[in-house]
Order: sequence, then C-alpha cells, then structure tokens
Amino acid sequence: MPTVLYIFGIRFFFYPNDHEPIHVHIEYQGRSAKIQVEPEVTLIENNGIKTATIKKAIEAVVFYKADIVNEWKKMFN
Repeated sequence: MPTVLYIFGIRFFFYPNDHEPIHVHIEYQGRSAKIQVEPEVTLIENNGIKTATIKKAIEAVVFYKADIVNEWKKMFN
C-alpha cells in the first residue's frame, strides 16, 4: 500500500488493486476513510475519523490533487 502523502499525522495511500474513480484512502490513529479525488473531491466513506481531521484531510487532497492524480496514473496506467 504505497503512501502518497503523510501530513497532519494522516496517511494517504492507494491499495494495489484500487479502481476508478480516482480516490485515496486515509488512515489516522487506527481509523480509516476514503476520499474521492476526481471528478471532484468528496468524502466517500468514514470509519470513525473525527470531523475536524476529515476536514484537514479533504483540504490536503484539494491542495495536492494534481500530485495525487499523477501518482494514481503512475501506479494504475
């Protein structure tokens, strides 16, 4: 599970067998969530991460969107 980004103590990563639409998984203090990156950034699933942390994660995905998409394309195309 390659880590794409690690910021605010949040790990952003892909699973090797991930599928479209482009999305990133996050892990924070033993809890997880999934954020869609394209066509728009949106929370898909949250398994116990606090709202404030999810907000930071979404802001990070928006800021690093181009980098995340580039890493996705390297890994899956």
